[in-house]
Amino acid sequence: MTLSLALLPILADTAGAIGGIVFVLFIFGIVVAATIKNIICLCGPNEVLVLSGRKRTLNGRDVGYRIIKGGVAYRVPLFEVVDRMDLTNMPIEVEVKGAYSKGGIPLNVQGVANVKIAGESPALDNALQRFLGKPRQKIMQIAKETLEGNLRGVLATLTPEEVNGEKEKFSIELQKEAEEGLHKLGLTLDTLKIQNVSDDSGYLNSTGRKQSAEIVKNARIAEATNKAQSLIQAARNKQEAELARLEAELSVARAESERRTRNAETMQQALVAEQQGQVAALVARATAELKLQEARVEQMKNKLAAEVVAPATAQCEADMQ
Repeated sequence: MTLSLALLPILADTAGAIGGIVFVLFIFGIVVAATIKNIICLCGPNEVLVLSGRKRTLNGRDVGYRIIKGGVAYRVPLFEVVDRMDLTNMPIEVEVKGAYSKGGIPLNVQGVANVKIAGESPALDNALQRFLGKPRQKIMQIAKETLEGNLRGVLATLTPEEVNGEKEKFSIELQKEAEEGLHKLGLTLDTLKIQNVSDDSGYLNSTGRKQSAEIVKNARIAEATNKAQSLIQAARNKQEAELARLEAELSVARAESERRTRNAETMQQALVAEQQGQVAALVARATAELKLQEARVEQMKNKLAAEVVAPATAQCEADMQ
């Protein structure tokens, strides 16, 4: 028991020493982790790291920074400062009011654009010079003002009908106009859509009513034309059906006429044959009768010769002697 009490101070001193060592190791670990964190910089795929402080050559000129796009970068402590630039899209609502179009009609235009910081040089260098260290909202405000200025410039070259009726063409023209200005700022325009076009003077409404009336008129004309064509086609179909019916009846009549003609010809030939037979019979009978009469005449001649002529001749000869 006395020995255990004697060992307590020694154990307490040992535990205190171990605790001190653990605390020192913990602090050393924190310092090492912080040092490593300050030296190693991780860059995501949607951002760039800008390490400023040491000179390097970029595109043939000396600059005081280097750019890391994705991956790992090693920073030289005390000599380089790390900044990050977000490359994700920035949705910007674009709106102008009272912008004069071609022809002097003021228009109100609303649209939505997707803008981001360029990811390739030299546009990225332009962005670094203008926006490094600035908040995202400030960058969006500058892009918005630039786009609205371009929007007013494009509106001045188009009529209200072109702006309102051909929004896709209007967006394409606006993108062409805005790309150069945004490129100088180091920005890229991904998409731009015009959502609404209006005016305070009612010009577009009157134009729309006129176009609607024109559409209605054209629709009625087209409907009347289709109806007339339908009636014409129906009449043609009826005419063709009637002609087909008449042609069929005519064919039947022709067939019947031909049949009757053949029957008549057959009857005629039969009658002719019958008449010819009767005539032949009459001719034969007459011929036979003629021969009979000729025989009778000959008989009569012979009888007369025998009974009259011969006695008369004999008497004459007797008288002459």
